[in-house]
Formats: sequence, C-alpha cells, structure tokens
Amino acid sequence: MIFELVGGLGIFLLGMKNMSDGMQAVAGNSLRRLIGAVTNNRFFATTVGVLVTCIVQSSSVTTVMVIGFVNSGVMQLTQAVGVIMGANIGTTITGWILVLNIGRYGLPLLGFSAFVYLFSRGDRWRTWAMFVMGTGMVFFGLETMKDACAIIKELPDFEAWFAKFNADTYLGVLKCAMVGCVMTMVVQSSSATLGITISLATQGVISYPTAAALVLGENIGTTITALLASLGATTNARRAAYFHVIFNLCGVLWITAVFQWYIGLIQTIIGNDIGTAVQVGGVTTYPHIVPAIAATHSLFNVANTILFLPLLTPMVRLLERIVPSRPFKEKPRLTDLDVRILETPLLAIEQSRKEILKMGDGCIKMLDWLMQLMHDDDPDQKLADRLKQRERILDSVQDEVTAFVTNLLAANVSHATAAEARRQLRLADEYESISDYISNLDKFDRKLRRDGFRFTESQRADLAALNEHAKEYLIVVHQAFANRDRNVLTSTLATSKRIRNEIKALRRKHLEELTGNAIPPVVSIAFMAALNAYSRVRDHTHNIAETNTDDK
Repeated sequence: MIFELVGGLGIFLLGMKNMSDGMQAVAGNSLRRLIGAVTNNRFFATTVGVLVTCIVQSSSVTTVMVIGFVNSGVMQLTQAVGVIMGANIGTTITGWILVLNIGRYGLPLLGFSAFVYLFSRGDRWRTWAMFVMGTGMVFFGLETMKDACAIIKELPDFEAWFAKFNADTYLGVLKCAMVGCVMTMVVQSSSATLGITISLATQGVISYPTAAALVLGENIGTTITALLASLGATTNARRAAYFHVIFNLCGVLWITAVFQWYIGLIQTIIGNDIGTAVQVGGVTTYPHIVPAIAATHSLFNVANTILFLPLLTPMVRLLERIVPSRPFKEKPRLTDLDVRILETPLLAIEQSRKEILKMGDGCIKMLDWLMQLMHDDDPDQKLADRLKQRERILDSVQDEVTAFVTNLLAANVSHATAAEARRQLRLADEYESISDYISNLDKFDRKLRRDGFRFTESQRADLAALNEHAKEYLIVVHQAFANRDRNVLTSTLATSKRIRNEIKALRRKHLEELTGNAIPPVVSIAFMAALNAYSRVRDHTHNIAETNTDDK
C-alpha cells in the first residue's frame, strides 16, 4: 500500500510538473504579455493571476514568481496582492481537471504522448506532447493512489485511525484543516494533497465533510512556499508573502465558522448523489464526491477573493505596518533579475533580455558623455566620474546576467529558450566590451590633459564625427534588438563598411600630417589608439547585429 501510494504520488507530481512546463512553453508569449499587462487595477490583476495560474498549473509557482517580481522592483505591492488572490482561484483548476473521469485512459495518454515527445523534432510538437504526457501521468498517478487507498478499507487499524478525523464538529473541522495544512507543507504542493484527498474520498475511507475540511487546510499549507521564497527578500516581497498567509488564514477561519452551512450549499449545488456508491469491478467507489471537492475548493477561493477585493487598500496599509520599511535602500543587486523567476524559464529569459537592453542604453549614453568631455576645455568632473561608474556598473551587470542565464540553461528548457539564452550571453559580452572601449577613449583624453597636451582641433572634429557615426550605428542595431528585427545585419552592412573606411581614411590622413606638422608623439599615439578603440566599438556593434540575425 505504501509503495503504491508513494509511487502514485510521485507520478502525479511529475505529471503536474510536465503539464506546467508544457503549458508554459506553448503559451510562452501569452504568459509574458499577461504578466507585463498587470496594472494597479485590482480586478485586472486578479484576472491575470487566475489566467497565469491556470497556465502554469500551480499557485505556488505563480506566487513565488510574483514575489520575485516584487523583490526585483518590477511589480508593485498593490499589483502583487491582486495577482496572488487570482492565483488562489486559478489553482482550483486542478480539481476540475480531476473531475474528468478518464483515469483508465491515463496510461494510454502517457504512452502515446511519450512517443511523440521522444521522436518529434519540432519544439511545438514536443511541448504539446509534454503537456498531454503530464495529463496522462496525473490521471495514472491518481488511479494508482486510489488503488492504494482501497487497501486501507481492508486494514481495520488504518481505517480506525482515519475515522478519528471527522469533520462533524467545529473542533473536528479545525483538526482536519490542520492535517491538510501539515500535509501540504510537507509535500510543498496543494495539488498533490488534493490528489491524496480525492483518492481517500472516492474509496470511502473519508467522508465528504472531512475531505472538504482537508481541502480548506491545504490553502493554508500552500503559503509555506511563498514564505520560504521571501526569506532574504526585500520588504515589499516579504509583505506579498505575508499577504498570501493572511488571505488564506482569514479565509479558512471565516469559512470554518459556517462550515456545516457551506458544505450543505455545495451539496445543493452539486446534487444529493455525492454519497452514492458505485460498484466497479467488485470495488465500491464514490466518484460523485470529486466534483463536490472541486466545487468546495473553487467556491471558497472565489468567495474569499470577493470578500478581500474591497479591502485591498487597507490590507496594503496593514502590511506596511506589520513589515515596516528599512532605513536603508534595499537594492543588493544592480539588475532586476531574481532567482525565483527561474521557475518560469520563458519569463526569466524575457527578464534577462530587458537587462541587456538596459546595457545597450547605457553604452549609447556613454558615447554622448564622451564627446561632451572631449570637447570641453574644462571637463565636468562629475560627468567623468559618471562615465567611469557606468562602465563599472556594466561590468557587474554582465556578471549578474551571465550567472542568471547560466543557471537558466542548467534547467530543463526548450531548444528555443536555450538558443535565446546563448544569444543573450554573447550580447551581454558585446555590450560590456563596447563600454570598455568607450571608457578607454576617455582615458586617452584625460592622460593627454594630465601631460599638458590635447588632441588638435582637427583631430577633435574628426573624432566627433566618427563618434556620432558610431553612435548612430549602435542606436540602429540596438533598436533592432529591442524590436526583434532579424534583418538588421543586412540593412546596416553599408553603415558598418562606411565606418570602417572612415577609420582607415583618418589613419592615412594622420600619417600624412605627421610629415609636414610637428605633432607630439604622445598625441599621435593617443589618436591612433582612439581610432583603434572606435574600430573595436564598430566591430562589437557589428557582432551584435550578427547575433540578432542568428536564429541558431
């Protein structure tokens, strides 16, 4: 019995993960758009929470993801609490999936989809196969758990132990809810506990009221995942995790107070045949109890959300009192990347892409600052310090992006996501290299000034024109990256060649000037080094265009 129960639970959990991964891959762009569309409108944020959780098949994944966004500053607390409330409704989809009486088809579904997954070359077919395979595993695992639970009725000691948990009194309801809470905390999945509850209920080991009380307790137990995710996070992230606990705890407290009336309402909605036994192969089961359990879970979360929606603003104020702000700025990292977002690879890869876009914006600003410093007779020291600091920041940002994307690649991601991750690693390196050469150009000018020299007026004019052309080239390539334009290499090839020819012409011009003019050697060396630096800026910009074009 134990072997079957553990094995069935393992298959069920793996099936839930495959369903989640498959749906995330299939609905990747939609998922990104949904999260990006979250506003301060509480109704819209709640709707997004419902839809995202239906896609990822786990309220824990959605909540942890939201805490990651809040921790990184991408999402505000008011947005987060709306999404979390929606996630509680969305997670009830699991119960309704299990209402489908297709348990005996779980193994064929698993088998056929496994062949498609193993032998299909296209990513889309593989991701759909993964989803169907996960569905088959969920139903096969549930059937295995049901078979294991059927043995309990043949063991008087076990049946007597389960009989102690009866939700016929208020104390009994609280006891059952506590058991559901602890079980969910242990397995870290309310869906898994729901599967066990349904298995016990359909075999008649526990009654419907007991199953309903267990399901209510599971809502509290699932909050442990968010609490663990908030450890070491920013104040707002911890507030979001605490809201998840308060929301579910208050909901369970008020629903248990009217528990007998509530389950009576569910029985009226579903019908009075919940306790009707059905003989299947000589085994007595209670299949009508499954929709009742699913309805118990859904109606509770919908009612709790409706109750809390008008109280959203006071709740945010309460959370700000419970978790006061820290007296210092909470930004331990330079990027908005957060390891919690790695749970959803498609959103994670989009988040790292945004950080690389910021790197490109930084390089463009540095080129503007460089020309301003080079032309001023008395350069602004604050601006010079800002340019140096920006170069150091981009170095650190590249380190954080590389670590984040490398961790993402270590997970089981689709071919398309892996290809995008490798592309991002190269892009981060190219942008960081551009910032290095821009910083070097400023160093050449500052070194000349310290030695009592300057670039000649003609050289400054030539470098200004070259800088402007390099900046325009970088802007076009960077915008193409932002707009996902795959034709940028072809459209900018003429610009790239023109800049290269311009650098060659300036070298020839400088060498000719050395013949007739007495240019100090230190100025000559600095000018040639500056031309080389611009040549490298052009090369790395060309590499960015090439990387954006590469679909492999």
